[in-house]
Amino acid sequence: MRSISSHWPVSFRLTMTTSTHLLRNVAIIAHVDHGKTTLVDSLLAFCGTLRPNEAQPVCVLDSDPQERERGITIFSKNCAVNYAPTTGPNAGSTYRVNIIDTPGHADFGGEVERVLRMADGVLLLVDAFEGPMPQTRFVLSKALELGLRPLVVLNKVDRPEARCDDVIDEIFDLLIDLGADDEMLEFDVIYASGRDGWAATSLDGERTTIQPILDEIVERVPHPSDDPTAPLQMLITTLDYSEYVGRIAIGRVYAGTLTAGSSVAICRADDKVERVRVQKLHQFAGLGRMEVSEIHAGDLCAVEGIGESFDLGDTIADPERPVALPRVAVDEPTLHMLFRVNDSPFAGREGKFVTSRQLADRLQRETQANVALRVETGASPEEFQVSGRGLLHLSVLIENMRREGYELSVGRPDVIERVIDGTMCE
Repeated sequence: MRSISSHWPVSFRLTMTTSTHLLRNVAIIAHVDHGKTTLVDSLLAFCGTLRPNEAQPVCVLDSDPQERERGITIFSKNCAVNYAPTTGPNAGSTYRVNIIDTPGHADFGGEVERVLRMADGVLLLVDAFEGPMPQTRFVLSKALELGLRPLVVLNKVDRPEARCDDVIDEIFDLLIDLGADDEMLEFDVIYASGRDGWAATSLDGERTTIQPILDEIVERVPHPSDDPTAPLQMLITTLDYSEYVGRIAIGRVYAGTLTAGSSVAICRADDKVERVRVQKLHQFAGLGRMEVSEIHAGDLCAVEGIGESFDLGDTIADPERPVALPRVAVDEPTLHMLFRVNDSPFAGREGKFVTSRQLADRLQRETQANVALRVETGASPEEFQVSGRGLLHLSVLIENMRREGYELSVGRPDVIERVIDGTMCE
């Protein structure tokens, strides 16, 4: 998950002391190019996260250069908005909504699986013409495994070729195939155009504002039920890095209250427990983060100053009663490629990092945040076998390394084979 720093007027800043009952954690899932990030743009604009006098950006959460060039979401990210309903039973209260933007391609399933652990519900966004696609099925299956109830949004219903009724039937059939319960099958549908910034509860409804989606989130997504008085438990689901403060742990507090300056325990994968001190806490606000003194159970946060030795899936716990949460489970890689130093006659002419040690260090850094990636030594010290979720997953890594100045040679991708019950399987 990559953060986006932003500044906004005081009048648009979020209230950081939000009751758990006024908090919503929702992830948005969709197939590639179904308009998920564009819809988030409209939600941010409606809630006043952007300055009133600035031009509205396109796909503001797609901050990585390759995301903008390819037109897809590669890294999961999250933001937070304040929303005060004007009608209905929730009118008069101000809700804080943590929005988690997830990749829509199965190659980045490692990003999806870990961040869905932070959500209490999901928006299932489906193109009104294409309907549910293979990646829709993949991401939705991960959400249902975690017991997250989907809220269905049909996007691009203003397209002339939109076939809303057929797509709704296809979504119903997909939910049945994935084993959804009766409550999930009784879903309401919101019709929307993320590009034009409107949503409606019926096809002939008023098309003026995106507000119906926010009303649905407040009404349908359950508030966190975590206990703020229990011993502290926070699951680290994402890693970030700053050249000023080092590694940053991002995740959700599942129990207790995390306080800046307090001593905590880190429960690692090897069952070791280390005591550290929290230096700073940041809560997500708009497109950036805001420093706070404490984080209560049910909320998301970024933690600074707890050292460098923690990893994804570790638990930040009460130092007196450290209990680890279940670690994040990620699907195994499907393809592997051979990475090696560039030993061609033109070696050293384009990049500045050309040695096997530099290549190894870069690949090991990638595995710290890219949980679906595996790196093993090859037949020689100059070779590394890199395994990923697919061609797109590995190609993004190769292109990033090229842009950073690394020279390397890569072999052809091969499907990973494994013997299961005496049978060779792919």
